[in-house]
Amino acid sequence: MSAPVTLAKYSIGVGDRFGRQAKAQLEACRLALAAGVEVIPVWNKSYREHSIIGSEPASTRRAADEAVAALGWNLAYHVDADHIHLGTVEAFLEPCDFFTLDVAETIGRPAPPERVEAFVDRHPELVGSVAVSGLDQPLETTADSLAAIARKYLLAVEEAGRIYRRIAEAKGAGNFIAEVSMDETDSPQTPVELLVILAAVADEGIPIQTIAPKFTGRFNKGVDYVGDVAGFECEFAADVAVLGHAVRTYGLPANLKLSVHSGSDKFSLYAPIRRALRRFDAGVHLKTAGTTWLEELIGLAEAGAEGLALAKEVYAGAWAEREALSAPYAAVIDIDPSALPDPAAVQDWGAEEFIGALRHDPKSKKFNPHFRQLLHIGYKVASRMGARYLDMLAACETAVARNVTANLFERHIRPLFLGNAD
Repeated sequence: MSAPVTLAKYSIGVGDRFGRQAKAQLEACRLALAAGVEVIPVWNKSYREHSIIGSEPASTRRAADEAVAALGWNLAYHVDADHIHLGTVEAFLEPCDFFTLDVAETIGRPAPPERVEAFVDRHPELVGSVAVSGLDQPLETTADSLAAIARKYLLAVEEAGRIYRRIAEAKGAGNFIAEVSMDETDSPQTPVELLVILAAVADEGIPIQTIAPKFTGRFNKGVDYVGDVAGFECEFAADVAVLGHAVRTYGLPANLKLSVHSGSDKFSLYAPIRRALRRFDAGVHLKTAGTTWLEELIGLAEAGAEGLALAKEVYAGAWAEREALSAPYAAVIDIDPSALPDPAAVQDWGAEEFIGALRHDPKSKKFNPHFRQLLHIGYKVASRMGARYLDMLAACETAVARNVTANLFERHIRPLFLGNAD
């Protein structure tokens, strides 16, 4: 019998919209290993992204496998069915060994009173003062507050259980990693709510290895955190402590860790996260989402006239469709239309100006977070170019790959996992 599929202490989700940058992404993990830290790559791509690009989940597995073979990577790696639910899971069952169970849409639908009452009766340990190792103050609840939390989250956890059991039926328990995602919702979960959720997850028999809560503050795509960084550090540390308590109390997997979604470019949070991980000797899963796609555009612009022209064309198309492109991402972007440069003006930009506006350098006066966020969600425009876009990627491969690797290693892996974010 083979050993259960287990997620390592440190892992990084690497999105690859067009499936061309797996080797460049893996190279960043090789650099991390050479520097002394094991960061396991997880290639993630959602049903929505596959639908827009016109790809299929098996293509993500092929790209990952080919990169691993080409670079001689002999450590673990995974392919994530990102943000799936019962209606979309089937195509991911064969190629994936990591499943992000997205139940955010079910949060807030009130669970039936009898199920809420049964949960409260089943968990008297959650009523009153709950001492959690690592927290200065106990978590405080009442029977009524516990019932209110259960009413809000029980149906979501039960839905996660249904998705998990469908995957287990197809792949066998222990043959995949399960993550529960609750981040794409309106309000953050408090540490008390997170503990109640984890108790319910254990009741459902879901051996989750990561959980993605919604944290306080804004986690917009491709730009830095907006909110109280000191408050986030306290919240993150409390959540890590709660996970440890849930492992000890409810028998959840010992490697259970937090997953930070929309973690791309949350530079101001890397030092606080690292301090919390060090304090509790904990792991983390960081999803870098679509920054690879943006590095493709930067590589195209850097490579020469034709690449720059195509990158400008992508921006012009995204600008023309900005409202439609923004709608599905309303919870994770803040784009001020008045701060977007007119495409006619962008046509006159040189490579340095285009790259300066797009590259996330908070110290640069050229950086435009609105321009960057729009292009982050504008990959649909490039997908419609088909072979023309992919052929340009191939022609500019050296510049693109260099930027993809440098971005992932220097801006994400190095500050978070190697320690110079302190």
